[in-house]
Amino acid sequence: MPDAGPELDALDRRLIVATQAGLPRVSRPYHAIGGELGIDGDEVIARLQRMLDSGVIRRIGAVPNHYAIGYTANGMSVWDVDDVRIDELGARVGALAFVTHCYRRPRRLPDWPYNLFAMVHSQNREEVAARVAEIAALLGAACRAHDILYSTAILKKTGLRIAG
Repeated sequence: MPDAGPELDALDRRLIVATQAGLPRVSRPYHAIGGELGIDGDEVIARLQRMLDSGVIRRIGAVPNHYAIGYTANGMSVWDVDDVRIDELGARVGALAFVTHCYRRPRRLPDWPYNLFAMVHSQNREEVAARVAEIAALLGAACRAHDILYSTAILKKTGLRIAG
């Protein structure tokens, strides 16, 4: 029988619902959330840490609006690399300071040979292209082809949402 994962109680679920759209913009957000839930801020922190440790939630972090901070050239670089080396190469590309997300995707042959994706944000397309050239140099002969797909619109990004 497969592992069902960690047990979440009703308060954990309420905590997820209370935080899934973001933390309140106050000096003590965990205490503010605790106030809404009837618990103290330290318990909020402890419960979130337990859920992070168990993998129920993957991360807690800021999601900047790249356009608002001046990064208007946003290029998803796509790479055709050897499947045998994709984990190793993806880790190296993902560790670059200028790559905001890096992940594997299945190829869709014959039209789409790319299996590694790496997002690069910058103030202009020339800088994005220069960063992509750095990735190409890092990948070397392991890269058979690549391209850059530039964003043309801002879309609202959200993860899974649990109904309240």
